[in-house]
Amino acid sequence: DDGESEVFARAALALKYDDPDKPAPITESQILMPRRLDDRRPDLWSVFNRTQENLTKGGLHGRAANGRRQSTRPVQGIDQNIRLNRALWLLADGMRALKA
Repeated sequence: DDGESEVFARAALALKYDDPDKPAPITESQILMPRRLDDRRPDLWSVFNRTQENLTKGGLHGRAANGRRQSTRPVQGIDQNIRLNRALWLLADGMRALKA
């Protein structure tokens, strides 16, 4: 449901933007927005895929801590990509286990 999707997105934002002094430049609703019409399903797998794609590809518009507009960058480093994807997978697996 929407509440679980928001919790998943909030945790995913904390994984990528883990600096407590700087707020994340984007919101939970932005990383849950589908890039394609077929991705609008509310199931866990679709939420995971939308979150993963939006965090790794970047290009989302937001505001920096100083108020300036900025666009999120894609994850380009292999180690950063693996770390983020592994953490997202563990998060999704934990959500699945809670529902089962």
